Amino acid sequence: MAEISARKRIWGWYFFDWASQPYHTVLNTFIFGPFFAAIAASYFLGMGLEEGAADARAQATWAWSTATYGIIIALAAPIFGAMADSTGRKMPWIIVFSAMYVAGASLLWFTDPAAGNLYWMLAAFGLGFIGGEYALIFINSQLPGLGTKEEIGKISGSGFAFGYLGGLVCLILVLGFVVEQGDGKTLLGFDPALGLDAAAREGTRLTGPITALWYVVFMIPYFLWVREVHTSHLRASFSAAVGSVVTSIKGLVHRKSLGFFLVSSMFYRDGLNGLYAFGGVYANLVLDWEVAQIGAFGVVAALGASVFSFLGGFADRRFGPKPVILVSIWVLMFICLTIVNLTPNSIYGMELATGTNTPNLIFMVCGVLIGGFGGILQASSRSLMVRHCSEENSTEYFGLYGLSGRATAFLAPILIGIATTLSGSARIGISPVIFLFLLGLILLAWVKRDGDTAK
Repeated sequence: MAEISARKRIWGWYFFDWASQPYHTVLNTFIFGPFFAAIAASYFLGMGLEEGAADARAQATWAWSTATYGIIIALAAPIFGAMADSTGRKMPWIIVFSAMYVAGASLLWFTDPAAGNLYWMLAAFGLGFIGGEYALIFINSQLPGLGTKEEIGKISGSGFAFGYLGGLVCLILVLGFVVEQGDGKTLLGFDPALGLDAAAREGTRLTGPITALWYVVFMIPYFLWVREVHTSHLRASFSAAVGSVVTSIKGLVHRKSLGFFLVSSMFYRDGLNGLYAFGGVYANLVLDWEVAQIGAFGVVAALGASVFSFLGGFADRRFGPKPVILVSIWVLMFICLTIVNLTPNSIYGMELATGTNTPNLIFMVCGVLIGGFGGILQASSRSLMVRHCSEENSTEYFGLYGLSGRATAFLAPILIGIATTLSGSARIGISPVIFLFLLGLILLAWVKRDGDTAK
């Protein structure tokens, strides 16, 4: 077999982001998440709850579900990583978790618009989401072998940019030709493709299988061009993997920069995930946007994320990942504050003209900045993590990185659920995210600008 060039290997690695991003862009944030919120709210309304209570119950149900997924991911991620490091094999794990991704996404077709199988579909969504997140840990662990320390930031940023572009293209296609609006037409004014029944929400439901098919097709370049060096004579041991993880966690006492970075990123990434998970739900419950309108908002946000992530990669290379992370957190905190102070009739307490479109435009701009600086934050965080590990134990350490990113994954949903319930407002319910970003910002003070190297 001909030798695969370093450039082609990098491009193959990029294709995972392109293939997997629609689960987040199309399903989690802009299509299935808001669709779930809408049908769940109607379901709880039909049970006799008042509209505000039904909206809060729908948001709380989504919050508890995402918290559960996070806990499952957090518990096993570092152990899987250690087992993969013990053999040098990552591909078999990626294949298994990819199968979970495809199965979970495909099952969303069976979602009942009347919410008759609400919890089964939440389980299906979780299956795919967990599979994608587990696969990402192994994909991230391959980053140290793709370039030098100086090149990693640009590679990471370009990967996120390429991924967001993939999510954008998929979102545009489903909105233009598949997902129905309130009038039964797609955003481009067509009948949903393939004779789909708009009344049964078949267009929206088909985004699950489309996301699965997208992943299968675009993972082909990854499997063709990305190769790994492994030592097949070693055997993975669960007990040894657990022991290795425990040793690594204990070792954080002597690696102050890594320890503070993992805890810091635990909070600010949880805040970011909260924004992603509830952004579309917020638009539906607070601004009364339809799913297709939220999808159009997602197109703009994803485009911003792609452009910003690409530019952020250059900023990472020029200034290093830590300054880029700091700027991104400050921007995201200001955006959260703006969203909390935005209503259909006012902004920061200032009354707006009745029927004005200004709140919608402001939220659209906020969406672009959330996508853009959220992409930069994730890419530079991945880059800074590389500066804290070596290629030999990268999967285990990225497993710890995955653990830190999911150890408190229940926190943002729970805080949002509590704030929503106590305030009776889905708008104010987003406010705890600001606190999570602030905690992450403070803890970054103890993280070395250039990281350290795992021994």
